[in-house]
Amino acid sequence: MAEQADIGTLGGRVAVVAGGSMGFGERIARHLVQEGARVVVTARDGERLAATAKRIGAVPIPGDISQSVEVRAVADEALRRFGRLDIAVNSAGHQDRSPFAELEPERVERMIAVQLTGALYFIQHMANAMARSDPRGGSLVSISSLTATLVAEGYAPYAAAKAGLNHATRIAASEYGPAGVRVNVVSPTVIRTPMTRAVFERPGMESATLAETPLGRIGEIEDVVSTVAFLVSDHSGFITGQNIHVDGGTSLRRLPRREDYARHAEAATTQKE
Repeated sequence: MAEQADIGTLGGRVAVVAGGSMGFGERIARHLVQEGARVVVTARDGERLAATAKRIGAVPIPGDISQSVEVRAVADEALRRFGRLDIAVNSAGHQDRSPFAELEPERVERMIAVQLTGALYFIQHMANAMARSDPRGGSLVSISSLTATLVAEGYAPYAAAKAGLNHATRIAASEYGPAGVRVNVVSPTVIRTPMTRAVFERPGMESATLAETPLGRIGEIEDVVSTVAFLVSDHSGFITGQNIHVDGGTSLRRLPRREDYARHAEAATTQKE
């Protein structure tokens, strides 16, 4: 990728975005590019990654976040190409819903490998690279989930992995603080995206979610992007070890359950009659 001019709020900065080929990761990477950062995107699917990188003006480096050696290779390559690393965002994800009674070892192990083990590798290797490349350190953000804070039935492996990431973030923030590396986590509630369209089409889903959201609207992907943008900017230079809930206030209440969806769906049907 050609050298970018130092424009925008992140001119001259170098960033790595894991899970950068789609979803939150792609939108975050696009924003960082628009703000002047030189951005490396990484994901397992090399073909899709290359297409995304070309579309948004980033550098693609394929890698599997669950493999420590591959995560370190991405960090090392970013340093080799650009001489520094200032920002790292982990949006790599794997979600699989299953009640406790039906848990299968293979599904649990895959969840932990991506959402917890891989997240720890990402913090380790990216924070080490930041500490080596610039005495001012840098900013690292992981995407977690509100399910790690509130009870979400059927999401035990996913929520447990995210809860582990949340606490590991606090430890990393303490250990890397002296090097100037800030480590934070962002926990969205269910967000309206192309991938969650089917979720919101479930009868009663949207109204039940709104009933537990004090701000009275469904979250949008830009709510997450803008929060990450703040955390990687100089405006958040004294914030580290924090879990920022992007949830419209749902963490003050609870996540809706199946019976809530059914009740809201029934109420909507009754109103139409």
